[in-house]
Amino acid sequence: QVQLVESGGGLVQPGGSLRVSCAASGSIFTRYTMGWYRRAPGKQREFVARITSGYSTNYADSVKGRFTISRDDAKATVDLQMNSLKPEDTAVYYCNAYNVRASREYWGQGTPVTVSS
Repeated sequence: QVQLVESGGGLVQPGGSLRVSCAASGSIFTRYTMGWYRRAPGKQREFVARITSGYSTNYADSVKGRFTISRDDAKATVDLQMNSLKPEDTAVYYCNAYNVRASREYWGQGTPVTVSS
């Protein structure tokens, strides 16, 4: 079992930057692929970024070159650095943990990010 807690969301101006963080507990963090997803008002949840236990990363086309995902296995945390933010990035951002071998998936409660002038 994994418990995920996001933090760092808030209000930022277009073109600005924000870092959201996810703290994991309850299992062996290093065995999980970690990811960030987001859900904008009136839209379906979408993939944003992913980082495997081997530190391989993958990004949605919409955020490539602007967002960076990272993990600190010693601290059991995953961060998403968001730069050059756009109004369309406004959404609730969710942390995800996935164990490939066990096909188990966990979600955090989400942290809201608003990009507006």
